[in-house]
Amino acid sequence: VTLEESGGGSVQPGESLRLSCKGYGRTFSASDIGWFRQAPGKEREFVASIKWIHTAYADSVKGRFTISRDSGENVVYLQMNRLIPDDTAVYYCNTNPPLEDSWGQGTQVTVSS
Repeated sequence: VTLEESGGGSVQPGESLRLSCKGYGRTFSASDIGWFRQAPGKEREFVASIKWIHTAYADSVKGRFTISRDSGENVVYLQMNRLIPDDTAVYYCNTNPPLEDSWGQGTQVTVSS
């Protein structure tokens, strides 16, 4: 499956962003899709995932981020509210667990005052 992220940007603390992950391939709608992020100098970490109607979140984003999917459009969204500076990272989508060959360019999210 091929995945393409978009929607990043620079925002102030407390603001919101919505990331999009467009999937190409017949298996996308049935796949467990995850959002991951990598901050400078840190390991890439799990953020959220969705398979059918089942979702999972990292503790650090619970209550602030919401993952959803539009199966008709083959898109998985990550709605990020009440952003904080620690959310600054490059965000990636991939299958969950991730496939090494499916990492894309990611989309940069910067939260700063």
